[in-house]
Amino acid sequence: MTEISLQETSLKNDRFERLQDAVSMVNQIIMGKETQVKLAFSSLLARGHLLIEDLPGVGKTTLAHALAAVIGVRYQRIQFTSDLLPADVLGVSIYRQDQKKFEFHPGPIFAELVLADEINRATPKSQSALLEAMAEGQVTIEGETYTLPKPFFVIATQNPLDLVGTFPLPDSQLDRFLLSISLDFPEPEVERELLTAQDRVLMLQDTEPVISPADVLKLNEDCQQIHVSDALLDYVQALLAETRSSRWFETGLSPRAGIAMLHCCKAYAFLEGRDYAIPEDVKAIFPSLTRHRMTVPHGMETSVMEQITGLLNQVAIP
Repeated sequence: MTEISLQETSLKNDRFERLQDAVSMVNQIIMGKETQVKLAFSSLLARGHLLIEDLPGVGKTTLAHALAAVIGVRYQRIQFTSDLLPADVLGVSIYRQDQKKFEFHPGPIFAELVLADEINRATPKSQSALLEAMAEGQVTIEGETYTLPKPFFVIATQNPLDLVGTFPLPDSQLDRFLLSISLDFPEPEVERELLTAQDRVLMLQDTEPVISPADVLKLNEDCQQIHVSDALLDYVQALLAETRSSRWFETGLSPRAGIAMLHCCKAYAFLEGRDYAIPEDVKAIFPSLTRHRMTVPHGMETSVMEQITGLLNQVAIP
């Protein structure tokens, strides 16, 4: 092995160790949610975006803030409401009389980590402004194209129960989110510790970055080098085919969802400390990858998650 290769390996190992430190720090803030934290990091490392569907007060905003704190990126929270305009998200051009020209003032979207709080409360026009930025990594305002910073990670939240005055995201826009998770209520012993531990706000204020935005970009590249065997590809294709042929789902997963599955599977394997992906990685991310992309036929008594679990148990690992 050459000296350059040894140096690259050392740098890669150092990045991985600091990534593990970042995951551990977020777990100290978001207690008892190790699975969800790992899925959130998987979404970040796979260059995706995250949707959190849950009730108020379970830690959605805290998770976003904690991720921003350990990565050391600019963090912006956008409270989506019915009167929110696209310009409130993207920014606006203001005419400068003294310079006889328009000057662009960037909106909150120009941050590395953006929290779109209660995204389903904004009108479809405002939702589209954000989702276009997520898909393209850039925004176009009055004919001018502006590139968003890298990394660019959006965490959107919505309350699945309070639907009055909301505008549900269409399937085409839901598909822009790599994963969808739910934090749920904490276990009794974890909640007891939360009640007696240091205030989360103070913990966030004291949190120092352990990885940088540049590290995240390098980690994105590291994840793409994870090996995927032909047998694993067969398993992924079998899952895709089953979603399309099953009568328990209205529509199956698209090819884009299949590509997303592979990218996320690689990121999850990387977080597990392996340079190759295995079927267990697919099983770990599959429910979160599919819960917002698939629906059961009207009148079906079982939930989407129950059907997804049944599908995973039904498809054999090659």
